[in-house]
Amino acid sequence: MNLFSLFLIAVGLSMDAFAVSICKGLAMKKLSLPKICIVGLWFGSFQAIMPGIGFLLGNQFEKYITAIDHWIAFGLLSLIGISMIRESLAKEENSTDESLDFRTMFMLAVATSIDAMAVGITFAFLRVSIFRAVCFIGCITFLLSCIGVKVGHTFGTKYKAKAELTGGIILILLGVKILLEHLGIVHFPI
Repeated sequence: MNLFSLFLIAVGLSMDAFAVSICKGLAMKKLSLPKICIVGLWFGSFQAIMPGIGFLLGNQFEKYITAIDHWIAFGLLSLIGISMIRESLAKEENSTDESLDFRTMFMLAVATSIDAMAVGITFAFLRVSIFRAVCFIGCITFLLSCIGVKVGHTFGTKYKAKAELTGGIILILLGVKILLEHLGIVHFPI
């Protein structure tokens, strides 16, 4: 997997964290660099850890499902993408508070990174360099989460749904790309 594809996956995965970061920023009465970094570190760390866990799980089962790994990658990325699109179109608004305590941030970080574990399983089947991938995903998520807090504090929830929709579309398109390349139908330069 090339760097551009990895970048797109990282951006797609970080959109949930970005959306929640916007809500966190909206709830903050007073914004500070330490608060921004705390949110970024929580989300960035978990987005890096979860694909690593998924990769380890995927490696355990790789020998049994190598013949259909491209279908699994397509299915997982598509399901995650559809879920993100569905969330972006939902009318209900999530309310968040300003709290950055351990329990609150842990639960939010896990909730926004579950899909990253499934992508990690996909990485095992695609033989992706996991160290590079998790570092890259973690850094991108950290940056986008920090930006999300600032955007939320400044603009409110205006961009939350658009971020989730964009992330979902990116993941579905990457799943289609993996499937089409494996089937030999087309080869994309990215």
